[in-house]
Amino acid sequence: MHLANFSIRGFRSLAEVEDIPIGSPTILAGPNDGGKSSALDAVKFLLGRYSPIEDDRTYLEGESDGGRADIDVSGRFLLDEWEQEKFSLPAVIKLRRIMEYDQDARYEVWGPIPDDEDLRDLSRSKVSDLRELVQKYGLRPQSPGNKPELLAAVQEYARGHSSGEGWTGAPPNLTNRLPHVVTFTGKTLDPEAAVAEILGQQLKGYLQEESTRKQIEVLEGDAQDWLVAQAQPLVDHITRRCKDITEVAVKPDISMSPRLRSASLRLRRSTGEQVRLDRSGQGSARRISLAVWEASTDILVEEQQDEEMLAENGPPVPTIVVYDEPDTHLDYHYQREVMELIREQCRVPNTSVVVATHSMNLIDGVDLQDVVRLELDGTRRTRVERLGAATGHDGFDLHLQSIATAVGLRNSVLLHERCFLAVEGETEQKAIPVLFKLSEGLQLQSAGIALWACDGNSGALDLASYLHEHGRTVVLLIDADCEVKDRMFREAALQRVFGREGYHKVVKFLGKRQGVMELEELFDDATWAETANAQWPRVDGAPWSPDDFAAHRTGRKFSEGVVTMLKEEGETSPSGKPALVMAVVNRLKSPEQVPEGLRDAFADLKELAN
Repeated sequence: MHLANFSIRGFRSLAEVEDIPIGSPTILAGPNDGGKSSALDAVKFLLGRYSPIEDDRTYLEGESDGGRADIDVSGRFLLDEWEQEKFSLPAVIKLRRIMEYDQDARYEVWGPIPDDEDLRDLSRSKVSDLRELVQKYGLRPQSPGNKPELLAAVQEYARGHSSGEGWTGAPPNLTNRLPHVVTFTGKTLDPEAAVAEILGQQLKGYLQEESTRKQIEVLEGDAQDWLVAQAQPLVDHITRRCKDITEVAVKPDISMSPRLRSASLRLRRSTGEQVRLDRSGQGSARRISLAVWEASTDILVEEQQDEEMLAENGPPVPTIVVYDEPDTHLDYHYQREVMELIREQCRVPNTSVVVATHSMNLIDGVDLQDVVRLELDGTRRTRVERLGAATGHDGFDLHLQSIATAVGLRNSVLLHERCFLAVEGETEQKAIPVLFKLSEGLQLQSAGIALWACDGNSGALDLASYLHEHGRTVVLLIDADCEVKDRMFREAALQRVFGREGYHKVVKFLGKRQGVMELEELFDDATWAETANAQWPRVDGAPWSPDDFAAHRTGRKFSEGVVTMLKEEGETSPSGKPALVMAVVNRLKSPEQVPEGLRDAFADLKELAN
């Protein structure tokens, strides 16, 4: 049974979270307390590896019963052909584990609901109840005294006499096919726990081998016979005291299930000195932890090969490797090694990996669609965001990711930045960061602003529209003359991208308030003259004057007129428009020298980002 995705209800801050994927890998990102570790515990609860306590429940305000929510974690599972035939189930099922208040957790499958209420929720039925149902409906199970055979016969009858759908008890032994879970955490820096986790999974596989099971069955049978003998005095006493009872039989039910309690590590240094792991320092613990994680990949491969030999138990059961902040306590070099290790584990057949992390290195190392962002909303409940995930338009999503990569927006930027600034082209992309730093006293990145250039690419506008639709703050800062020179930047076209209301919030025309048409015109003539005298002196030796530049503010485009003039009359000239503007920008020394129109735009940006 391969777990494709899971949904959570009533578990800590995860009051209602839908469709978290299980991939190769899936990265759970987001701020502290956003629900990343809770999501990992929830999937372990679904797979039978976590036992919730009362405090794990979501408490809902205003409810008469104290607001205790049922813990309900469901998953969409893909069954192989062996499992479909074994359990008479379709290729895709929805299975949940639910724990209602004051009750034990139970597994249920979404499917046909029997018309007869006696046939519902059969998983809790006793052997005597099942025998009554077998007799009631005239069924013929293969082994009338065997509970699994009785249950299978009744469930088959129930499926054939159902007219609706809902949650019903899971077929017997279905949960034995749930994926294994192997957990590694960087929070505690505990290699011994990691070793115990791996060995615990190997012990589970060992106990499933036929030779091992037979030995355990022999031990259980011997223990059962011994207990029957030990109970004989009690049986004799009952028959002596209760004259109306002629026979008493005691049938002990023995279960010997070995478990791994711990796996301690003892180290010996090259000097011969022995040392306890917890006294060897964090550096040693980090190196050992990484070695354990590396070894786990080989163990996963060996487990898959061993399980392939157990044909009678079906194909190998999938493994889900869970990392909870593996980058904690690790420097950048080791983070890179962990990312490579995760990639190796993702290549192991039948293996999925889920990573909860803050590491930008890990987040940026996967496809955008494999990143799930978890964060708390205003009600202290976790919400899920997946940028780039397929929503019925797979082609657009792939296009979105390629555009984001092309314009230099990494996954971590798309997930975490507070404001996205799109500019027209290369000139603005180079000049805006420098001007913003001079005007506001901090870098764009420090202000939470991500910058990219549209470069005349409609795909970049699609990206801006996508972010805007997902509630991100997006600003399109373009020259006022764009409305005239480029159709894609005209009001009608931009309204189609952002909507009528979004157009007025997103689009800002640079220079429009000042009555100019482009970025270059915001710098005064004196600044242009000073820059030209320093960078591109005249051939005849005469100094450039402000009037030389003022002459180009009427008629054709200002920047084109200035470039042509400098080429014709200067000893040297700028290589293009970006070089022209950067020569001016790099000469500015104080915030007051940044044109007022830009300072106003930057102040608005900073406020939006906050």
